[in-house]
Amino acid sequence: MSYFLKLLISLIITFLGFAGNIRADQEEPPFYPGEKLVFDLKWTVVKAGEATLEVFPVETVNGVQAYHFVMTARTLPFLDFFYKVRDRIDAYTDVDMTHSVLYKKKQREGKTHRDIIVHFDWEKNEAHYSNFGKKREPLFLLPGAFDPLSAFYFSRFSDFKENAEIRRPVTDGKKCVIGRVSVVRREKIEVAGRTYDAWLLEPELNHIGGVFEKSKDAKIQVWVSADKRRIPLRIKSKVIVGSFVGELVSSSFHPADSE
Repeated sequence: MSYFLKLLISLIITFLGFAGNIRADQEEPPFYPGEKLVFDLKWTVVKAGEATLEVFPVETVNGVQAYHFVMTARTLPFLDFFYKVRDRIDAYTDVDMTHSVLYKKKQREGKTHRDIIVHFDWEKNEAHYSNFGKKREPLFLLPGAFDPLSAFYFSRFSDFKENAEIRRPVTDGKKCVIGRVSVVRREKIEVAGRTYDAWLLEPELNHIGGVFEKSKDAKIQVWVSADKRRIPLRIKSKVIVGSFVGELVSSSFHPADSE
C-alpha cells in the first residue's frame, strides 16, 4: 500500500510538469488565485487517499512577485494506522511564469519525514537544497527550470498537438533534467459522472526509479481537459504492484469563469 500513495502523489506533482509551446492566443491565464482541484487516489477500486492543488494569492518572495502554488496529500483515516501520509508542497514562481523562485516540501509518509527547502539563485544559475537545515552542494540549473509543482502549472499554458513531444527543464533541487511527454491523442473520457474532451499524455520514465525500474511494462497515462484551463482529470499507472488511479472529484475557479 505504501507504493500506491507514493506513486500517485508523485504523479500529480511531477508527471504533468513538462510544457511545450506557449499558446500565442492565450488572452488570460488558465488559472487564478482561489482555484482548488481535489483528487481521489485509488488502488484498483479502493479509495485510499486525497490530494488537492490550490493557487494562493500572489506574494513577494525574495523581492519577486510570485504565484504561490500548494499541493497537499493525505491518506484516509482507515489507512493512517498502517501508513500515514500528510504531505504539503509550497512552490513559488514569478508571475510571468518563467522560472521557480522558492520550493518547500514537508513530507510525512510512514516513518519517512523530510523538511525540504530549495532556494533558486538565478544570478548564478544554482539551486540550493536543504533538508532539516542540512545543505547539499549547489546544483547547476538549466535555463528556465521549474520545480515539479510549478512546472505543472506552467504546462497549462501549453499548446497540445497529436503525436507531438513536449519538454521542459524540471528540478527538485537534487537533479535537473529535461522531462519529455508524448501527446498521444484527443479523446472523450468520463470522470465523476461527467464527460470531458481531453488530451491523453504519456510521460517518459527514464529519470524515474523505484517501482518503475522494477516494472517491465510500466506506463503512466495522464488526461487533461482540452479547453483553455488544461485541468488534470485522470492519472493512471500500471506497475508491478498493481493499477493506480487519481481522478478529479471537485474543482473551484475564479468567479469570472461562471460568466
